[in-house]
Amino acid sequence: MSVLGIELRRSAAAGAALIVLTVGVAALFTAPGRWSAGWMSLALTTKEYMILLWPIALAAGAWQGRREHRAKVGELFATTPRSRARRMLPVLVAMGASVGLAFLLVVGAGGVRIASTAAYFPPDVVAITLVGALSLVAAAWLGLGIGRLLPALVTAPVLAVAGVLLVFFTAIMRPDWMGAILSPAYGSNPFYPFQTIDARVTAVLALFMGGLALTGVLLLVARGPRTSVAAALPVLLGFGVAAAIVPRDDAALIAPIDPVARELVCTDDAPKVCVTRVNANVLDALTPLARQGLAALAKLPDAPTQVHEDRRAYLIEDAPARDADIVTIAVRIDDHGGLAHPDAVVPEMVFGLGAGYGDPECERNAAVERAAAYHLLGREPVSDVGVIPGMIEEDPQLNAVAIALWRGLRKLPAPEALSRVTAVRDALLTCQDPTGLLSR
Repeated sequence: MSVLGIELRRSAAAGAALIVLTVGVAALFTAPGRWSAGWMSLALTTKEYMILLWPIALAAGAWQGRREHRAKVGELFATTPRSRARRMLPVLVAMGASVGLAFLLVVGAGGVRIASTAAYFPPDVVAITLVGALSLVAAAWLGLGIGRLLPALVTAPVLAVAGVLLVFFTAIMRPDWMGAILSPAYGSNPFYPFQTIDARVTAVLALFMGGLALTGVLLLVARGPRTSVAAALPVLLGFGVAAAIVPRDDAALIAPIDPVARELVCTDDAPKVCVTRVNANVLDALTPLARQGLAALAKLPDAPTQVHEDRRAYLIEDAPARDADIVTIAVRIDDHGGLAHPDAVVPEMVFGLGAGYGDPECERNAAVERAAAYHLLGREPVSDVGVIPGMIEEDPQLNAVAIALWRGLRKLPAPEALSRVTAVRDALLTCQDPTGLLSR
C-alpha cells in the first residue's frame, strides 16, 4: 500500500471528508428551495454554507496536526534522515484532497437534483466551486499548522468556534472589498435569480486562500521560531496582492448581475410571455396562466399585451420606466425546479391593474384596488392570505370593505363599472388617491 493510502487510512482525512460531505449534503437538502432555481443558486448556497464547512475543515486539520504530540513521537521522528517537509507531504495531500473532494461531492449532489430543470449553466459556477474547494484545503492546512504549533486538546474545538465567527463577521464587514478578500462566504446572499459573483471577487478570494494554505504548510513544517514567524509572509502577501486588484465598485461587490442569465426568453406566438434565461424551464408552465391574466386586464382600455418576468436588480438599480404594453410579474421556483405557486400568477398580475410598480410615495387604497382587480377577475374578493405567497396576515376589515365595493360594482351597468375600474387604474398611473372612485 502506498504512503498516501496508509495516511488516508490512519489519519483524520477520511473522517473529515465524511463530516464535510454529510454536513454539506444535509444542509443543502434541508432547504432545497434555496438552490433549486439553477446552477448559480446552488453555487451561492454552497458558498453560504462555508460558515459550517470551513470551520469543520479547520478543526479537523488542527486535530490531525497534534498527532505527533499526542503519540509522543516528535523527538523520534526528528532523528530520522527524512526531512519534516517530506514526512508531512502525505498528510497535506491526504487532508487537502479529502476535504476538497468532499466539497465537490456536495456540489455534485445538488447538481444531480437540478440537472434536468436548470436551463442555464453560467461558466462562473466552475470557478466559484473550485475556489470553494481551495478554501477548504486552505482551512485544513492552516488547521494542521496551528495544531502542530498549539497541540492542546482544546485547540480543535476553539478553532471550530473561531472559524464560524471569522467566516460570518468577515462576510458582513465593511468596507465590502475587505469581506470579498477574507471570507469564503462573501456574496452568497441571494437577492434575485440572475445574481452572480464577479470573477474578480472569486480571483481575490483564491489569492488569499492560496496564501493562507501556504502559511499553514510553513507552520506545519517549521523547524524553529523564525520559520514559524516567516510563515505569516504568504498570507500577508496574498492579502496584499488581492487588495491591490479587488474591485471597489458596488456593481461588482453587492449582488452583481449576470447579464446573460438576465436576458429574456420569450414565446414565439402572441400574446408574448417572457422570462429570464435562468428561469426558461418554467416558460411553458407560466404561459397559459400569464395569458389568463392578460385576458382579464384586456377588459381595460390601453391594457398591456405582454407579460415579462420582473428583472429589477433592486439593490443597485432604480425601478425602470413603465412600458404600457408590458405587465411584470415575479417568477418563483419550487423545491423541484418547477413553477412555484401557479395559483398566484393570475391574481398577482391583475392586482396591479397593469399600472406597473407605482411610486411608493403615492397614496394607495388596498381595498379599492382589490375590489377593482376582482371585478376584472369576475369573482368575489378574498384575503391575500393564502393567495399571495408570503402573506401571513392582514386586517380583516380590508377584505370586508373590498367585498362591499365589489358588490356595488356588480349592481352597476357593465360600462359604468368598467369606467370606474379604469379610473382607479388611471389614478395609480398618475399617483392620485383612488379612494372613492368606485363608489362615486
